[in-house]
Amino acid sequence: MRGLTVVLPTYNERENIERIVESILDQPLDLSVLIVDDNSPDGTGEIADRLAAADDRIEVLHRQGKEGLGTAYRAGFCYALERGAQYCFEIDADFSHNPDDLPRLYEAARGADAAVGSRYVKGGGAPDWSFLRWLISRGGNLYTKIVARTRTVDTTSGFRCYSRRVLESIPLDRVTSQGYAFQIEMTFVAETLGFRIVEVPIIFVDRKGGESKMNSAIFWEGLRVVWGLRRKYGDLRRG
Repeated sequence: MRGLTVVLPTYNERENIERIVESILDQPLDLSVLIVDDNSPDGTGEIADRLAAADDRIEVLHRQGKEGLGTAYRAGFCYALERGAQYCFEIDADFSHNPDDLPRLYEAARGADAAVGSRYVKGGGAPDWSFLRWLISRGGNLYTKIVARTRTVDTTSGFRCYSRRVLESIPLDRVTSQGYAFQIEMTFVAETLGFRIVEVPIIFVDRKGGESKMNSAIFWEGLRVVWGLRRKYGDLRRG
């Protein structure tokens, strides 16, 4: 794999997988794409294999079933690091994150330790959202900031770039959350270890195809996980 690896979890993304991979590889960076597919019943994994066979910048990691976003990223990070990745990106497969923003994330991470694509800093936003959806998301981030005392504004963002030194320092086997709670937990641990996270403004849009994976269980997990973070990682030194 190349030094810059985009980890792309997929589950039933046949409508998007070819276009999102093409858009990622069109960026002016020397990127590779690691597709982590959870045995998608719609054939996403088979499409991913075909893409990988045609382009050596693409690899596929197949898993037995739907095991959750957090474990997909953990598996993807470990796979990429073992193969020499120096920076790992997170991005959704549904075009809610714009691949054109990948170079900005990379440049920001190079000047710090990690970068987060933020909807809640100046220049960012989510114009397709209803006021209720915005309120729930914004409220969840404020709740995290107050309870977990995080410095990052958009802790639930799934558009990120981590340097190798961050991922090697984080005890990934202890990061057990799924859904957007995984992003919260990773943010908290990185900050606790003293790493500098820079927020890059992004515009988040609704998915272009397929079905959303958000559900009430993911929402409630986020609320529950936040309360236990300071106790769970009390042995790590806060930066």
